[in-house]
Amino acid sequence: MLLYACTIFMSAFLLFLVQPIIAKQILPWFGGSAAVWTTCLVFFQVALLAGYAYTDFCTRQIKPRTQVIVHVLLLLVSLGVLPILADLSWKPLGNEDPGLRILGLLIATIGLPYLLLATTGPLVQAWYSRSFPQGTVYRLFALSNLASMLSLISYPFLFETWIPTASQARWWSVGYGLFALLCMTSAISSLRSSKSATLAVTDSAAPLADAPAPRRRDLLLWLALSAMGSWLLLAITNHITQNIASIPFLWLAPLTLYLLTFIVCFESDGWYKRGLILGPLAITLGFCAWGLQTEYRLDIRIAISLYLAGLFLCCMFFHGELAKMRPAPRYLTQFYLMVSLGGALGGIFVGLIAPRLFSSYAELGLGIVVTALLAAITLRELPIQVCLTSIALAGVYGYFWNNQLSQQSEDARVMMRNFYGTLSTKDTTPEIAHDAVRRLTHGVIIHGEQYLSESRRGELTTYYGPDSGVGIAIQMADPVNRKVGVIGLGAGTLAAWGQPGDTYRFYDINPQVIEIADSEFTFLRESKATIETVLGDARLSLEREAPQNFDVLVVDAFSSDSIPVHLITDQAMEVYLRHLKPGGSLVFHVSNRFLRIAPVVKTIADHHGLFSTEVRDGAEATDFSPTDWVLVTRDQTLLQHEALAGKGLPIVDIPGLTLWTDDFSSLYQILK
Repeated sequence: MLLYACTIFMSAFLLFLVQPIIAKQILPWFGGSAAVWTTCLVFFQVALLAGYAYTDFCTRQIKPRTQVIVHVLLLLVSLGVLPILADLSWKPLGNEDPGLRILGLLIATIGLPYLLLATTGPLVQAWYSRSFPQGTVYRLFALSNLASMLSLISYPFLFETWIPTASQARWWSVGYGLFALLCMTSAISSLRSSKSATLAVTDSAAPLADAPAPRRRDLLLWLALSAMGSWLLLAITNHITQNIASIPFLWLAPLTLYLLTFIVCFESDGWYKRGLILGPLAITLGFCAWGLQTEYRLDIRIAISLYLAGLFLCCMFFHGELAKMRPAPRYLTQFYLMVSLGGALGGIFVGLIAPRLFSSYAELGLGIVVTALLAAITLRELPIQVCLTSIALAGVYGYFWNNQLSQQSEDARVMMRNFYGTLSTKDTTPEIAHDAVRRLTHGVIIHGEQYLSESRRGELTTYYGPDSGVGIAIQMADPVNRKVGVIGLGAGTLAAWGQPGDTYRFYDINPQVIEIADSEFTFLRESKATIETVLGDARLSLEREAPQNFDVLVVDAFSSDSIPVHLITDQAMEVYLRHLKPGGSLVFHVSNRFLRIAPVVKTIADHHGLFSTEVRDGAEATDFSPTDWVLVTRDQTLLQHEALAGKGLPIVDIPGLTLWTDDFSSLYQILK
């Protein structure tokens, strides 16, 4: 029992630890988007399905001795792909489908080890039930989910904080080698134990062996319940990271709660009580549906708590009902296969189909509707009032969902969605008003706006006024034939600073941003400067380009809450300096609700012997937005320029903050 338990615990711990490890490796290659994590989750669920299908086939179609030989050989082959470091050839060029490229990268990098880890839980449980027919095999399932949850909790506070990314991958690979040894030992041990167990089976085990096979209705309910758990996991993760706050810690919180419900529901039948869950579930989902209304902007702490509570209660219902319906151990692998198939289908819909089907994050509202209907179907044997109440709730949720979509489509001039999120443009009313504007938003973050009045279309707006850090940097540059590089296009507002002879070169990873800036705003086409746009991740593009000799290089990619860390590392600074004139300046937009980014920039600047200062523009008595910028330069005399007089502030260090590199960064250290 101890050997099987250790094998399952080790496999589950590594199975979920590799998820943030590999996601953090490839995050810089795809613009730091939160969608990287969602795409990775789709891969993990599909790989889990493949592992469970392999286990089901082996246990039902292959003799035990052949099972062990095949599995041991696969484990030995999988050791040949270690360590799990993504090959640089997978870096995107900018014109690929990022979702498909991520899936291909994951298959090549961790495909076989992940597949074998995914098989371990059900396969070792099958070995255990064959060796010990009277054992409590489903407690091993709860143990595996406990190990998974511990690995997710430990990552941001232990592994990410203290171990560089490449070292994380290498140490994980060492752990995988230990797991392979444990798994091979368990496999061989199961052959010996099963022989003696065959002779020792008592009559009390006979009812389990003769238990009826699952009905078609059971299979469909297993599939539906597990699919909706996965659906809401990804939909709520998307909602809180795209529309509320894209804090990377929140990537793991929903998955941790999802796993916790598996642990609670499968550890013992006493934890899940329908009567205690249904009332809070209906009330919480009602508030979740209400919170989806665009006119309601909940406080971030309330919103995150609400949707995480909704996910927990929904998954308690889904997984509690699954636990009640679990079959006898002889049908164990079939049960896990259907559960994993449902998880994969739910993940594929939200992660791959919904971004192409919807122009907004409509899958969460739809998921609430389906959850209510599924509750009515599953609980139809309860009093009719419960079923009618569930169906009525489904109608209410459907109204909220449709109302949300209609409001968004009516208010928005343009609404687009792709791998990088949802973009929309809206006009304030009335349009003839002197201060009416057209605004570009990405989730809840404003990425620029322009006055609608023809006489004001060329005016600077939002974060880019003359007293902002970037405005001061442009004024300090040589006024003749300035060359300005900008990482992050938005609406293209900075092009309004352009003068004849100037060149403004914009870098953006999202093709839809470039499309909207060209079609919905006039900053680019009406600028007096020469405008150039480059599609693709800015750092990868700059690494491939010859030196651009920028007078000013603007890094405007940190105002949202999911920051692209790879643009603010020691190696990134080396790339920027290669493209900067000796007397030029780097300008980092560090306005952020949750993170103190300025000290990170100062630490990197100090490491390179550069000079830095912070510029805070309160924008009092103006139409501009308050902003924080950090100016970095090789030339200390630039910081005494008259345009900066009295506006530069010293940057307060964070005790213990270490130099961020491509191999090490920790957002935990810079939380406000």
